[in-house]
Amino acid sequence: MDKDTTYFFVGIKGSGMSALALILHDRGLNVMGSDIDKYTFTQRGLEKAGIEIFPFNPDNIKPGMTVIAGNAFPDSQPEIKKAIDEKIPMQRYHEFLGDLISGSTSIGVAGAHGKTSTTGLLSHVLKGIAPTDYLIGDGTGKGTPDARFFVYEADEYRRHFLKTYPDYAIMTNIDFDHPDYYTGIEDVSDAFQTYANQVKKAIFAWGDDENLRKLTAKAPIYYYGTNDNDDIQAINIKRTTSGSQFEVLYKGTNLGEFKIPLYGEHNILNSLAVIAVSYFEEMDLDEIRNQLLTFKGVKRRFSQIKINDMTIIDDYAHHPSEIKATLDAARQEYPNKEIIVVFQPHTFSRTIAYLDDFAKTLVNADKVYITKIYGSPREKSGKISSQDLVDKIKKDGGLIEREDMSPLLDYHDAVVIFMGAGDIQSYEHAYQDLLTHLSKKIN
Repeated sequence: MDKDTTYFFVGIKGSGMSALALILHDRGLNVMGSDIDKYTFTQRGLEKAGIEIFPFNPDNIKPGMTVIAGNAFPDSQPEIKKAIDEKIPMQRYHEFLGDLISGSTSIGVAGAHGKTSTTGLLSHVLKGIAPTDYLIGDGTGKGTPDARFFVYEADEYRRHFLKTYPDYAIMTNIDFDHPDYYTGIEDVSDAFQTYANQVKKAIFAWGDDENLRKLTAKAPIYYYGTNDNDDIQAINIKRTTSGSQFEVLYKGTNLGEFKIPLYGEHNILNSLAVIAVSYFEEMDLDEIRNQLLTFKGVKRRFSQIKINDMTIIDDYAHHPSEIKATLDAARQEYPNKEIIVVFQPHTFSRTIAYLDDFAKTLVNADKVYITKIYGSPREKSGKISSQDLVDKIKKDGGLIEREDMSPLLDYHDAVVIFMGAGDIQSYEHAYQDLLTHLSKKIN
């Protein structure tokens, strides 16, 4: 990479884009970018690094730059169009990432669900033992001099991960998501099969996923899970209100006991995948154990705060499988508390595709409130509304508006989980403001 070049990111606040910008900045390169004025949770890291963010404007693009274009923007976007018209070097995000991972032992984490949490955990473990570059889908990125490893979140949307050829791959699951692009589960499986063919050393895949079990590849595939037919198996599992512990077998050999300060079965599975990669790279098992114990999670994945007597959890879950995992984790940590969910359906196409599954999963909470559907700029509003989901759930709660979060004030010494991938945090902040204001009035 050229230290005399300015790398300009169009859409720099995107979760992957911001992480990539931070990696280049850490490598001593000149980085800046453009985006909307609205504040996003990825913005803080860029600001702390001193990376300039400009409003979208074609005048931002100048000769001598290399433009990295976010995948959310078409070639007709004014800045991208100017780069193309004036033959200023430009690559799409996923293309640039494919070039960037060469030179280190690369590990791509793919899956319809769980890839951000697993990427975060793997990054935490490896960087505590050896120099590691990492790119996490929560907007976190880090570049390290002479990195041994490059850990990255491999995004299957529009088959973007097919521009990368990693040494290792973790595959958490194959599920039908992104109904605006994929035609069905067979189409998604085809994308993962192609990705599997591009892995060089080994693949670690969740053994309970029937579609992952169908994969073939030149690299060996090792399955992890809790069953006897898994190559990497968790046994003697104990889940408590302080976390989880388990022993690990690798092809019958006991690697000993591991503990994690995390909740939910999915985090045990994520840990198995991380242990497997680390073990294959001949990391000391005690060092792996120590690093697992100090992991504090990633942004917008079961993030918690407490106000008055209420526990508030912020989670990115927007697919039925993710909702199930989040509720499982909440029940483990808070077995004696009432669990209230405020869920924001994400996109009309996903809400239509998963209406019944959302209802079957959300009914496991004690109370369920549904916000307006968060529509994607890529789609028009469909023939569905949040009321359709409320009618399916048939649970105490109902519709809730950001302008009136007062129904949540009826609960005390309980857990409220705000779930969604849109602007659900604005509802959460409105509720927090209500609680804080109420506390001041009482005091």
